Amino acid sequence: MRLILGLGNPGEEYRDTRHNVGFRVVEELARRWEVPAAGLECNALVGLRPGEDPVLLARPQTYMNRSGWSARCFAERHGLDPAAVLVIYDEVNLPLGKLRLRRGGSPAGHRGLESVIENLRTAEIPRLRLGVAPEEGKPAGGEELVDFVLSPFAAEEREAVEEMIRRAADACEAWVREGIDAAMGRFNG
Repeated sequence: MRLILGLGNPGEEYRDTRHNVGFRVVEELARRWEVPAAGLECNALVGLRPGEDPVLLARPQTYMNRSGWSARCFAERHGLDPAAVLVIYDEVNLPLGKLRLRRGGSPAGHRGLESVIENLRTAEIPRLRLGVAPEEGKPAGGEELVDFVLSPFAAEEREAVEEMIRRAADACEAWVREGIDAAMGRFNG
């Protein structure tokens, strides 16, 4: 079994924000695979794509900075190795629309991923970073950066965001079928 964990914040007020692109990729996969939300497990909205290679789709309902609790709960409950977990989240250090798959590494300041790493006790967790910075770049930091990631995309960015969500879902499907190295070769560019 594998787990695709989309990070974001629960609640309608956050639905279309930069911070919630991880949720949106999981929603796109659920639509493609016709996986209904089966309810709440590990404090996450979850659905299961059954079959020979089952995949759990999850959106933690704990807010971004506490997403690791859900990751640990799923890993323990389903006996998942961290390499069988793909974490999807927004990345302010990448231009809008860029994708970056990695096999592991530091959280690079992303508090949601930091929580996952802390709870799974390893930095060797596959992740898919989705670029959300506009062409003029991200805000410097602090409160300005928080406001930025919690703001919705501008009207002129929405087409690029929708395309990024589709390509990210394609990358997740490649990860499930072919593994992290093949997916990185196809989608990091």
